[in-house]
Amino acid sequence: MKKLMILGMGVCVALAFTSCKSSESAYKKAYEKAKQQELASDQTTAPVETTPVVTAPVVTAPVVVERTPVAPEAGVRQEKVTSISGDELKDYSVVCGSFGLKANAEGLRDYLVAQGYKPIIAFNAEAATYRVIVATYPDRTQAAAARDLFKERYPNNKDFQGAWLLYRLY
Repeated sequence: MKKLMILGMGVCVALAFTSCKSSESAYKKAYEKAKQQELASDQTTAPVETTPVVTAPVVTAPVVVERTPVAPEAGVRQEKVTSISGDELKDYSVVCGSFGLKANAEGLRDYLVAQGYKPIIAFNAEAATYRVIVATYPDRTQAAAARDLFKERYPNNKDFQGAWLLYRLY
C-alpha cells in the first residue's frame, strides 16, 4: 500500500512538472518582436528639416484688473440655507459639521444635544449638504466669539477645530 502511494505521488509530481511549460519563452519572444519593430521604425523615419524661428518683438496691451471691494464678511462663507430641524436661523451661524447624508448630520446633532447645545440642521440645496449649526446670532462679532469658545471647549477634536462662520443668504 505504501509503495502504491509513493508511486502515485511520483506520477503526480512528474505530471505537474511536465504539463506546465515555461512562459519565459513567450515573454522572450514578445520582447524580441517589440525590439525588432522598434528597430524597423527607427530605420523608416526620415530626417526632419528644421527651419529657424524668427522672433518678433511682443507688444502687450496694459492689463486692466477689476478689483471687487472686500466685503466686511471676509473669512465668512455665504450660502443660502434653510433650517430643517431646530430654531430659526439668524444672519450669522457657527457651523461645526457638513455632511452629504442627513443621517450623519443627525448623529452629530444628537452628540451636541448630549453636550448641552441646541444645534440646528440646515440644508444647502446648491451644494446638497447638511450643515450642523451650533449657534446662530444676528451679528458677526457674537458669532465669531461663539465659534472661538466652541473651539476652546474641544481642543483635541480636529473636526471641531475646523468650525466656521456662515452668513445666511435669503
